[in-house]
Amino acid sequence: MTSINHAVATKDDEGHTAEIPRLLLVDDNEMVRLTLAKILEGGGFNVATAQSVNEALKLIGSQPFDALLSDLHMPGAGDGLTVVSAMRHFNPKAVTIIFSGFPEMKEAAAAILLQADEILVKPMSPDVLIQTIKDRLKAGANAVGRVTQTVAFLLEEDTQITIDDWLLRVNLEPDVITVRLSTEKRCAHLPHLFRDLITRLRKPLPLGTRALPSAAAVAHGLARREQGYTAAMIVEESRMLQVSIFQTLQNNLHRVDFSLLLLAVMAIADEVDSQLAQTMASYIAEAKVDLLPVVA
Repeated sequence: MTSINHAVATKDDEGHTAEIPRLLLVDDNEMVRLTLAKILEGGGFNVATAQSVNEALKLIGSQPFDALLSDLHMPGAGDGLTVVSAMRHFNPKAVTIIFSGFPEMKEAAAAILLQADEILVKPMSPDVLIQTIKDRLKAGANAVGRVTQTVAFLLEEDTQITIDDWLLRVNLEPDVITVRLSTEKRCAHLPHLFRDLITRLRKPLPLGTRALPSAAAVAHGLARREQGYTAAMIVEESRMLQVSIFQTLQNNLHRVDFSLLLLAVMAIADEVDSQLAQTMASYIAEAKVDLLPVVA
């Protein structure tokens, strides 16, 4: 449940009128959220709370905040990074703080690169938490902006890295991919696929639109038939390719433009699946030809 408190003016230690800092607290754990809200309000903050990324984004887009305190996982990996990115966009002067447990410190390190001003490790005493936020408010938010890149740029830059990752996955599954091929023949279709994919990302199609035909995907189906692949092997290769692509995005979360990420992921899945469908169609068509009787 989202709670919204309006800004309140108060007196500081010298008797001057001061506005209570407005802080957005984001955590999907209700007990943690309620407990922290009471602690922060008792420490002199005007607190709004959100239990999900969507609730947080609505508040961030509609109200000003002086500070953000967000859990890193809610429950999706990197959810806190999305909230940080949004706060940076709508409230660039707001202090952004990630709350993380020790098992999540790899993602927390990525949050630093996302320009989160502070990483706090659970558990933390209430006094230390309040003082840390107040000290950070006095220091102000980091002034240096984060340079982001499009998903198309990242995949184009890391095409060979992604192909190498895919090939490693294939080679680690000898029971799945039993056909022995040279690296050149195994990966021959991938440069074409990546070019189509990057073009799709740069010139997006409306959702629900049929993907463009790919001559390379059709040729790939014919080649895999000739090489002795089964249909299941082709599908498994495609699945592992999506895994490798998304691994590349995961490795570049600190560089990606989060506002474009969801649509890009949907386009990637649709393009790879569309090319798989075209590959399978040509593979099956060739198989039917093979079954035709030989006419003398």
